[in-house]
Formats: sequence, C-alpha cells, structure tokens
Amino acid sequence: MSRSFNDNDEPQMLISDAELDALEGEIPILAGLRSFAEEAVNMPWFTRLGRPLDREVKALSRSYLDGLGFPDAEPARLRDWAEAADAAITFDIDPAHWEAEEGLRAALATEALDHLSEDALNIAMTHVSALLGARVRAAVQDAAHFWEVEDEELLNAAAGAALHAAHGAALSLIVGSEDDHPFRRKFALFTRGRWPIGIAGLTFNIF
Repeated sequence: MSRSFNDNDEPQMLISDAELDALEGEIPILAGLRSFAEEAVNMPWFTRLGRPLDREVKALSRSYLDGLGFPDAEPARLRDWAEAADAAITFDIDPAHWEAEEGLRAALATEALDHLSEDALNIAMTHVSALLGARVRAAVQDAAHFWEVEDEELLNAAAGAALHAAHGAALSLIVGSEDDHPFRRKFALFTRGRWPIGIAGLTFNIF
C-alpha cells in the first residue's frame, strides 16, 4: 500500500491492485457465509430430539461416518436427555472421533486463509456465531422446557456443539468443499432437529 497526498498535504493510503483484487475476491465468500447463517437461523434446531432415525438422518449419518474415517460405526438413537448425558460423558472419555474432527478442522482453517485474510476469516466466524448464537440457545431452552430438563451444563454442551458444527460447516463452505464433507453432513443433522453427540466404539449416538 502506497501513500498519496491531497491538497492539504494530508497523507492518504492507496490500495494496491493486488490488495483490491484480494478484497474483491473475498466479497462473494463473505456474502455466501452471510446467506448460510441467515438460512440456518430458520432451521428447526433441537425439535426432533429422541425421535426414531428416519431414512434421511441415517443417510446423512452414514455419509458423515464414512467421510470421517469410521466406516464400521453405525448410527444409534438416543431416547431422552438422560441417555444424551451418558453419551456426552462417554464421548469425553473416548475422544477418537473428536481428534479426527479436529484434524479436519485444522486443515480447513489453514486452507481458508488461502481464500480469506485472517481478519476477514475472524469477522466471518464471529458473524456466524452472532447470528446463530441466540437462536440456538433459545432452541435448546425450548427443548429443555418441553422435556423438563434443568441440567444447565448439559444444555450448554448441546448449544456449544451446535455452534461448533456451524463453524465447521462455514469453514468447509469457505474452501469450497463438496456437500458430502463430514462437517456439512454433521451440520445437516443439527439443522434437522437432532443432536449428533459423538462416536463411542462403533456407535454414533444421535439424540
């Protein structure tokens, strides 16, 4: 970036052609992320907890498991918040799938910086959180009221998991990943009203 001067000899910064090209390249990506977050706000978060796994949920789960590297695991339905709490504890003890996800997340975050500046990436992720945060927390509270659940730690875990999934899906969108990327599939499970808690052994626990 070079300096220029106006009639009052006040320095002004000129944007170089390369910097301008970079900014123009970021605009479509940021617009896409905004649309992604705005559409996600209207999804039925946490409204189908405990229900039988339908064909679509099973297909999304299968795609997620295969993409993440757990082809032998199978989706299993959790029926209530007590089972969800047990599954969440097991997930903390057996974090193999979390480690696999974090490896993917780190790779996506690095690749995302090839498409967006660090400042733009931070702004984009903050925007996703800002748009979805209140919606997700309200949906969790609605579900808790319906189920008469008062375990704030568990409810916070559910909301945090949903926002974490949204961030992963946003990163995959930035880098132009295919629709069958594991993060896109996991996010799709959340936006269909479920809570995909994690993999324990060969079981993918879905509330």
